[in-house]
Amino acid sequence: MSSDFETPRLTRRRFNQAVGAGLASGAGPGLMSFAQAASAEPRPGAATAMEVTITVNGRPRTVSLDPRTTLLDALREHLGLTGTKKGCDHGQCGACTALVDGRRMNTCLSLAVMHEGSQVVTIEGLGSRNALHPMQAAFIKHDGYQCGYCTPGQVLSAVATLDEIAAGIPSAATADVSQFPSATAAEVRERMSGNLCRCAAYPNIVAAVMDVRGTRG
Repeated sequence: MSSDFETPRLTRRRFNQAVGAGLASGAGPGLMSFAQAASAEPRPGAATAMEVTITVNGRPRTVSLDPRTTLLDALREHLGLTGTKKGCDHGQCGACTALVDGRRMNTCLSLAVMHEGSQVVTIEGLGSRNALHPMQAAFIKHDGYQCGYCTPGQVLSAVATLDEIAAGIPSAATADVSQFPSATAAEVRERMSGNLCRCAAYPNIVAAVMDVRGTRG
């Protein structure tokens, strides 16, 4: 049986209203201490930091991180290798491309803890200012960039593209998958299609890749 004097049920809305009213009226430090203590308590199921060792650009690096950390964030936020760019963070633009165990990968789609013992190459390890990688030099020669944001991912993907063709890995543009693919412009465009350039420097990027292909023979 209900009563006019029945205590109202405590809901989230009523709690927030009460706290807001208390803060607005100058509530004492007791309430604030309670709120701070509550926020500091670990959430149920909170992840525990894990150590992972990855060889990055030829150097073993050990980091302690949340197991939900992507390889992209581990490289950028924990190791300071900001040449690997965060673009869409959904595996759609290719700006975060790195070479992992010799193959290109969208690092935003992979967890760092999955790569214990892996060999990772970022743009910082591909070449140096005084000794550019041939692909880096070709991008400069053919003006294969404008704003430059996507360039690290483009360069690493281009290196992997020629390696894939040399290894005989077919693509959607390969006319006969029973034969080794040829390093044609069509093959290059298809294999590089996962790396977006908002500035639309695509013809120059293809020219750079084809230049390196010619140098390799």
